[in-house]
Amino acid sequence: MTQRDGAARRRGFATRAIRAASRAPQVDQRPTSVPIYQSATFSSQDADELAAVLTDQRPGYAYSRIDNPTTSALAAAVAELEGGEAGMSFATGMAAIHGALLALVSAGDRIVSTRAVYGSTRALQANVLGRFGVTTDYVDITDHAAVEASLAAAPARLLYAETISNPTIVVADIAALAAIAHRHGATFVVDNTFASPYVCRPLELGADLVIESATKYLGGHSDVLAGIVSGSRELVRRVRDVQVDTGGSLAPLAAFLVLRGVATLAVRMERHAATAAALAAWLARQDGVVRVHHPSLASHRQHALASRQLTVGGGMLAVELAGGRPAGAAFIDALSVTELTASLGSVHTMVVHPPSTTHRQLDDRALADAGIAPGLLRISAGLEDVDDLVADFAAALVVARAAGPALAGARA
Repeated sequence: MTQRDGAARRRGFATRAIRAASRAPQVDQRPTSVPIYQSATFSSQDADELAAVLTDQRPGYAYSRIDNPTTSALAAAVAELEGGEAGMSFATGMAAIHGALLALVSAGDRIVSTRAVYGSTRALQANVLGRFGVTTDYVDITDHAAVEASLAAAPARLLYAETISNPTIVVADIAALAAIAHRHGATFVVDNTFASPYVCRPLELGADLVIESATKYLGGHSDVLAGIVSGSRELVRRVRDVQVDTGGSLAPLAAFLVLRGVATLAVRMERHAATAAALAAWLARQDGVVRVHHPSLASHRQHALASRQLTVGGGMLAVELAGGRPAGAAFIDALSVTELTASLGSVHTMVVHPPSTTHRQLDDRALADAGIAPGLLRISAGLEDVDDLVADFAAALVVARAAGPALAGARA
């Protein structure tokens, strides 16, 4: 017992209550789960220690907006799985994307980005960063000559891609794109959310930074929002500086929930991928279906690449219905097993209509430019029994086919 603790007995009740309720227990045994350090502040031994921690002269914790043991543990765990030297946790996936981009670009800089990109990412690039003098050129990421030409046309600070695109399931050749980016002096940033580090590890293929919306497969249960950026210590340090100054900090409880999800990532991704492949193969044989996008299908444009680059085909697929928006709406409204909600990567199967949800920021021209057909549905395969999902989809297709005469006889 310290002299300070002994003196506390002679102080008033409120003072003693605050000190008693703030005294952490001594634990000599290692916990098998990372504890939730639900504290905004951490006490230092003296003023010099506090100053040293806050100025990064020594490791430690002072204020959870800057660093927290639970969120740091999550960042380190994900970085290890990605093959990175360091990681940084964020409050959401979009906060992670924002932090990564802001760490790399300044006014007057140029981004070359995949055309098939998440709607909010495109809005961030074009509308938010665009207001500050950052320009973004969009290219077909599978056309390497076009990527090279865009990077060669004018200096570009970074090349931005998605391992598996949202929502069109385009697979990017990470190794080839990394070589192109580096040949032109650009930093290569990859959003790996649709894959997860179990399915693909872009850093090991040459990417400089990798982003995960941990809300999705890393968390896996639709009960937490989080984002992670992983890469070299130097680049992650720059990303951390942005996070500290813009405030997109992850809460300790959220970090704990993502860590819980990471522990089961491998077994869940195997099930997600198997279910997605089964649904894709079944949907491709159905009337009223124009096209199905999943890397496991031989008809997928990057099937051979996906077989080399991905551990499994992933849990995301997309299907184009012949009846356009009316058919898509009818299909979704007729479903009974799946959840009528947004997001992806959960135990629940989720079906959304990107033009009116995930890519609602895009007008018809931008949707067409991104390769998003009016009747495209994005499906996140959950962990339900496949037979139940097939039966649900079959009933929904009957309703969708009746939504308009254009569906009659249409087939993949």
